Amino acid sequence: MQPNSAALPFNIARPSSATVGSAADITARMDRLPVTRSAWLLVLLISLGGFFEIYDLVFTGYIAPGMVKSALLSTTTAHFFGTQGMGAFIAATFAGLFIGTFFLGFLPDRYGRRMIFTVSLLWYSLGSLIMACQTSSEGLLLWRFLTGIGVGIEIVTIDSYITEIVPQHMRGRAMSLNQAVMFMAAPIAAILSYWLVPLTPFGIDGWRWVVFIGAAGAVLVWFIRRAVPESPRWLAQKGRFAEAEAAMQRIEAGALADVGAPLPPPLPSITEAPQAAASFNELWQPPYRSRFIMLLVFNFFQAIAFYGFANWVPTLLIAQGITVTKSLLYSFIIAFASPLGPLLVLLVADKFQRKWLIVGAAGAVIVFGIAFAHIKQALPLTLLGILISLAGSMMSVNYHAYQSELFPTRIRCRAVGIVYSSSRIGAMLSGFLIAFFLRDFGVVGVFAGITGAMLMVMLSIGLFGPKTNGLRLEELSQ
Repeated sequence: MQPNSAALPFNIARPSSATVGSAADITARMDRLPVTRSAWLLVLLISLGGFFEIYDLVFTGYIAPGMVKSALLSTTTAHFFGTQGMGAFIAATFAGLFIGTFFLGFLPDRYGRRMIFTVSLLWYSLGSLIMACQTSSEGLLLWRFLTGIGVGIEIVTIDSYITEIVPQHMRGRAMSLNQAVMFMAAPIAAILSYWLVPLTPFGIDGWRWVVFIGAAGAVLVWFIRRAVPESPRWLAQKGRFAEAEAAMQRIEAGALADVGAPLPPPLPSITEAPQAAASFNELWQPPYRSRFIMLLVFNFFQAIAFYGFANWVPTLLIAQGITVTKSLLYSFIIAFASPLGPLLVLLVADKFQRKWLIVGAAGAVIVFGIAFAHIKQALPLTLLGILISLAGSMMSVNYHAYQSELFPTRIRCRAVGIVYSSSRIGAMLSGFLIAFFLRDFGVVGVFAGITGAMLMVMLSIGLFGPKTNGLRLEELSQ
């Protein structure tokens, strides 16, 4: 049941009745809202669904020793594109993510953020359940690929959903909370793997239990769907003004109850020029063309660097002389830095330009990575791993918010899906590249490759990325 604003003790400030229900009215009312407990709650609920996205992406490196032990996969292969190695498993993951983001990223633009968010979470849960039951490398890779498709759709949906459902002065902090909640999956996946991978509970390989646990995300779907409204911005863009008004009133009622005082008047309306039906061709028109190309380049190289470290932490530690058991323990400690990075960004997210936070985080990965490659002692390796993880998660927070801001509501998910699919290609290749560098050049070679990728990140965003802080989504779309 939607909250009835007429029954509340305060009036919700609105524009004149002539503009009530229009897309410009909805955005003007959304962006004037204060930062409230109910707004944080909406972000938290959406982020809980995304928790399982990160869980799925990060457990790859932690369950790798278990899959190797069960003889389903090997650490490296004789051929660059060998299908029996961990590189193939990582590639299958990101091939699925590529399909989900590139070819199916338009679905939330067509059918709504909330509906596709629900479907993709169910898809992921079912795919993980079936994958964990596979007994051949072929079956494992197939279901890893299919599961990745669902995760890919979910990634695109969550970023746009959060960007649209909070006021403009909260976007950076909202994405920080989102990433902090989602990245809590990293230490949880690590500790579960540390505990379960060496064991065979009830005669079932421990790595399978780690995957089974991730499939439990489906339980949350019903509760999240009931608690979170559809994006009013999306509804208004689709001409569904009655539904947009109902969703907007629900959000306003929550804010009003939290502040206990009349809400500020709506900001001046920004009316976007009428557009034909959203299409891929629009991405090649100014001002979106330069942003589109810039983000394609950025996403490709950031994924090589980010996943080149995240998916290979236990293996890199072993290559530096740490035992298998201790490498999982240290990986767990390193993983705890993942949610701390976004929490640190909360302090600066809307105070400093996001583009420069991305550039600074990429530079930090380079410095700490080079040091990691030249150290053999467990304690400094762990500390450097934590710093790399902190910098990587800080970069992730800012670019997820950044790329969602640069496109209009009508094509936001389509655009984010396509540019993000570039990162899926980079991440897919990262498995083979890191395996190649590790085999032929050791850990020093691995971080030389990561350094090159991060330099491209710094150049693409630093030279060609526009500033977004303090600007409304409609201003950025002009």
